[in-house]
Amino acid sequence: METVQSKAIQGRVADAPSGHWVYRVLPRWLWPHAQLARWDRPIGWQLLLWPCWWSAALAAGAYPRPTDPLLTLLPAPWYLLMFFIGAVAMRGAGCTYNDLADEDIDNQVERTRSRPLPAGKVTRRQAWAFVIIQALVGLAVLLQFNSFAIPLGIASLAIVAVYPFMKRITNWPQFVLGLAFSWGALMGWAVEFGDIDDPAIMLYIGSILWVIGYDTIYAHQDKEDDAIVGVRSTARLFGDNTKTWLVGLYGGALVCFAIAFASAQVPVVSLAGLIAAGAHMARQIIRLDINNPDQCLKLFKSNNQVGWLIFLGLIGGSVWIWLKPLV
Repeated sequence: METVQSKAIQGRVADAPSGHWVYRVLPRWLWPHAQLARWDRPIGWQLLLWPCWWSAALAAGAYPRPTDPLLTLLPAPWYLLMFFIGAVAMRGAGCTYNDLADEDIDNQVERTRSRPLPAGKVTRRQAWAFVIIQALVGLAVLLQFNSFAIPLGIASLAIVAVYPFMKRITNWPQFVLGLAFSWGALMGWAVEFGDIDDPAIMLYIGSILWVIGYDTIYAHQDKEDDAIVGVRSTARLFGDNTKTWLVGLYGGALVCFAIAFASAQVPVVSLAGLIAAGAHMARQIIRLDINNPDQCLKLFKSNNQVGWLIFLGLIGGSVWIWLKPLV
């Protein structure tokens, strides 16, 4: 049965999902822009969003007192919404910028050569205009925050700017991606307190380790093509030792998260989310077959569940501290 994104229809991108709502709702002329921003692949903005939401929940529940009203122990819905819009916009801008930087490489890789730029569906001028539009949306979000958080958010652009070129010069481009994708771990705390303290720093370090881990799994999809075109990655670096590295990376992330929780003095019950997330990470490592691209993609996407588990653990801890005097 043919779908709107089937191979028989012009506009197909090899690694895009079939039948996504983007292709049912948007007019065909917007499809290439949706593909540049990866609107049909929400996992990217989801993974960018989680450190923001974790940090907001950690900051809201930090140093709690039993007499605090429940709403003061929970992240403000307005901030969560702003982080959501900002994550979608900046992930889209980052992906579009990345495609501009990688057009020649994408044209040599089977999975990516049908993307809008190498396939000629958009011009470079159109893509740059789209980057600017999305970045302006991100700026509008940033301006909703305090005077400390605004320059802090702008500072992340330096990392975003250099990231696409790291795969050409280092075996650790996933580390640079971690620096960028984990920036929200600093932002949520900065929005709440107007500074950066130890809990935010430890959350940031832990998130970097998490990002390196899950993006290593993702990078195993392209390792053969990457070797041919000279693209470097931790997937190629770790090779058959990937599972051992993942134990260290994911384990280190969980330790850093636990230290952040303890430093912020959130209730011990918040660790339930970390324990559940740790079990999920262990399952990823056990099931991983680095030579099965479809499974690598599936396990990579499952990290959205890790995000939910940690976030709900923090929310549950705040609810528990509020309920404690009542029981």
